[in-house]
Amino acid sequence: MLGGGLWLLTTAGTAGAWGWVLVVAGGLGLLVGARDLAQAHRSVLRNYPLIGHARYLMEAIRPEMRQYFIEDDHDEVPFSRHQRAIVYQRAKDELQTRAFGTDRDVYGDDYEWINHSMAPTRIESRDFRITIGAGRAQPYDASVFNISAMSFGSLSANAILALNAGAKRGGFYHDTGEGSISRFHREHGGDLVWEIGTGYFGCRNDDGSFNEERFRENACEPQVKMIELKLSQGAKPGQGGMLPGAKVTEEIAQARGVPVGEDVYSPAWHGEFDTPIGLLEFIDRLRRLSGDKPTGFKLAIGHPWEWLAIAKAMVQTGIEPDFIVVDGGEGGTGASPLEFSDHVGVPLKEGLMLVHNTLVGLDLRGRIRIGAAGKVITAFDIARTLAIGADWCNSARGFMFALGCIQSRSCHTDHCPTGVATQDPTRQRSLVVTDKSARVQHYHRNTMEALRQLLQAAGVAHPDDLAPEHIIRRVSQTEVHSLARLYPRLQPGELLDGRERQTRHEVFDRYWRHARAEAFTAPDGVVSIRRETAARGECEKVWGSSRHLLT
Repeated sequence: MLGGGLWLLTTAGTAGAWGWVLVVAGGLGLLVGARDLAQAHRSVLRNYPLIGHARYLMEAIRPEMRQYFIEDDHDEVPFSRHQRAIVYQRAKDELQTRAFGTDRDVYGDDYEWINHSMAPTRIESRDFRITIGAGRAQPYDASVFNISAMSFGSLSANAILALNAGAKRGGFYHDTGEGSISRFHREHGGDLVWEIGTGYFGCRNDDGSFNEERFRENACEPQVKMIELKLSQGAKPGQGGMLPGAKVTEEIAQARGVPVGEDVYSPAWHGEFDTPIGLLEFIDRLRRLSGDKPTGFKLAIGHPWEWLAIAKAMVQTGIEPDFIVVDGGEGGTGASPLEFSDHVGVPLKEGLMLVHNTLVGLDLRGRIRIGAAGKVITAFDIARTLAIGADWCNSARGFMFALGCIQSRSCHTDHCPTGVATQDPTRQRSLVVTDKSARVQHYHRNTMEALRQLLQAAGVAHPDDLAPEHIIRRVSQTEVHSLARLYPRLQPGELLDGRERQTRHEVFDRYWRHARAEAFTAPDGVVSIRRETAARGECEKVWGSSRHLLT
């Protein structure tokens, strides 16, 4: 290394200015190489000083290289180039047609389509709406496609401004996320659904408990159309969260009702209730405090007996939410541990069918509306989701793409390259609100137009007319089934029948009779299986030890 330094000095003396450039560059290389040899954390660099950095560089840019040059247009990670492209085109109001036929494998497993009719309908308006909270003092006529929950703090101020302005212009709602209502949500006056999570942001006491007066103050604002209590979310169900104090700016603190610069903890559970009956009583309390606005809850389905316990509590107490939003386990706009994003939470289709079937079986489906979220971005996604039981759909990442998100998957780093998911003022400056709000509106309008055309082709007059029979899925090269056959359905009132009889759905047969409105605990049958398994495990330990002694 000393010889290399002497050679550099000799070269500099004979080559003039360029020689000194070489000296500086070579000197920096020698310093980096020396540091690589001395460090103890990376074996590659100790064996291959300097050139070993190429490995880490390639690893760093691998996702971008794969996205732009390698992956197929239909590789979903989590959204394919095909899916992102249709959102970008609709948001920019560009031509969305495609020449020369489909590039999908129509004989591949899980390929889905909607059957068309020999007698297409003619639908005049694409502004499809459903009434939520009919009979309440302040019912709400919602679009069938809206902005899902994304908090200010997770998203930038400019992103919130653009989303709400787009919602105002397009006549659809904007869910606040559990970060509460910020001044950026209020500025353009778009319809809001106020989501309240376990941290009770915007309606909390200093100790994190629920504060009625602060809730009433926000909930009674005319811009707030509905109240949504979050039990869990698709990205990380069953897990709380911590917002580090460094990220708690004055604006975030004001919106959430927390001290500036201090860590803010959101527990995994609610402090205001711990039973299904307590949940419904809290829903009823929020509804009264809000001036009788539509009030419901959002959840990602987990243990089926816990959902069934809530359903039993509805029957037992007579307290019904005005709506339930089912969040699929495939959802998620921010960041969560790998195990949670990959393996926790029931996917949307199965979770939605369970909730829909339960309400049908209790004769409650006509009074309780169901929303759904989880990778819903195209008109076909909406049609399929409505066909299997939802009344409307929400989308988070779809509207992020409309804002310009490029799926860099750096939401949790504060280094979002498009200014969507960052609090860095320099980065979010790139997101121009007037331009992006128009794109949000265009994406919604063009998707609703595509839905109108799909419904006309299917021969129905409104999204409410869609049924599982309309959607077909290929399950093998030679076999296709409608979703009606793939997803067993309960008959109206079937769960209210006092007779003990089998349904067409195994979940209800196993858990309905044992679910309890008074607790979220597992049924006795599940507990006994656990105990028997544990007992067998203890016997095996004892027998194994004894056998070892005998030998």
